[in-house]
Amino acid sequence: MADSTITVVGNLTRDPELRFTTGGRGTANFGIAVSRRYQVNNEWQEQTSFFNIVAWGTLAENAAASLNKGHRVIVTGRLEQRSYDDKEGQKKSIVEIVADEIGPSLRWARAEIEKIARDSGGGSGGSSGGGASAGGAGRAPDPVYGDEEPF
Repeated sequence: MADSTITVVGNLTRDPELRFTTGGRGTANFGIAVSRRYQVNNEWQEQTSFFNIVAWGTLAENAAASLNKGHRVIVTGRLEQRSYDDKEGQKKSIVEIVADEIGPSLRWARAEIEKIARDSGGGSGGSSGGGASAGGAGRAPDPVYGDEEPF
């Protein structure tokens, strides 16, 4: 894989904000703080880095339904840089992590897994008994696993 893959572990700095594209695809944005402790001359130092996370599709919907500010998570994804114009018309550039996987950290917490039915719609329910359809208006197969069940 030629992507710049990154894995970070940190605490959510804000609740995931779920929005939908005009085509109905979900996207969630949230931030995480990643802290690092190290010693300098027998004194502990702490450095915190902040990252913006973007998730798409059912990953975005599940993250928004499951995570809240303060939760400790593990995020694996790729670094992407994008540019935009701010309110004053100035060109801005940011680097964010586009998530491929998001999970709770179980170092200091417990989680209960609830498997959801996979359906061909990008919506919020299991309307026709799960399973992705081969054609029509369904979402594209996962680029890594295709239509394979995750478990």
